[in-house]
Amino acid sequence: MKPTLIAIATLLAAPSAFADTEFVPGDATFGGDAELGATMTTGNTDTTSVKGRLDLKHELGNWENEYVLEGLYKEDTNEVTAKRYLGSVQGNYRFTDHSYTFATGAYEVDPFTGYDFKYNAAAGYGYRLYQGANSFLDAEIGPGYQYQRLDSEQQAELGYTSESSWVAHGVLNYSLKISKTSKFKQTFTADYGDKLDARSETSVTANIVGALSMKFAVVVRYNSDPLQDIKSTDTETNMTLLYSF
Repeated sequence: MKPTLIAIATLLAAPSAFADTEFVPGDATFGGDAELGATMTTGNTDTTSVKGRLDLKHELGNWENEYVLEGLYKEDTNEVTAKRYLGSVQGNYRFTDHSYTFATGAYEVDPFTGYDFKYNAAAGYGYRLYQGANSFLDAEIGPGYQYQRLDSEQQAELGYTSESSWVAHGVLNYSLKISKTSKFKQTFTADYGDKLDARSETSVTANIVGALSMKFAVVVRYNSDPLQDIKSTDTETNMTLLYSF
């Protein structure tokens, strides 16, 4: 438990260490995106697929907070073929328009990886590497901690219950406004410790009417050292409706 407590303490201390930094705050704002996609077929093939995501953002002075809830469920002929749930929170304390410190934590359940659940925590420094008229590129880096709880089958085979390690946490986030009604985003996240856990999401969003948009996304997850009989790479392709508020 000591590494876990240290990780939590790091998250709490990192933003407050810069509390006296001067930065001209903007107005308090709150908004977000609600995303939903579903597919159902009956007859010769019975399939069900549901993808949902809620992304909330809150800006208050120097602080920028983001809260994410995400779920994926797939069933094929009464057999569950995918089930993943994720909750994450990140707080940024901004020094200038280009630099900030961050603290983040995430909890994920994905039984098809051989783990009951995993959580990650990290804190560090972020910087806007590029700012153009219609695009930007942000980078984040810092130390973190990862804990993964094995499921009962893996525990029986391997003889231990969990895996944990300190990691180097890094994020690249690129956004491009293609036109007045469309946007391209690329996000890459990596945690490197005893192994490499990486996630890439590539998406294109096109406005339909008002606050309603259509989103096409490809998500790739990679684990450099998966458990026995588990593949190292997962891919996910989604077409969803996105409502911004």
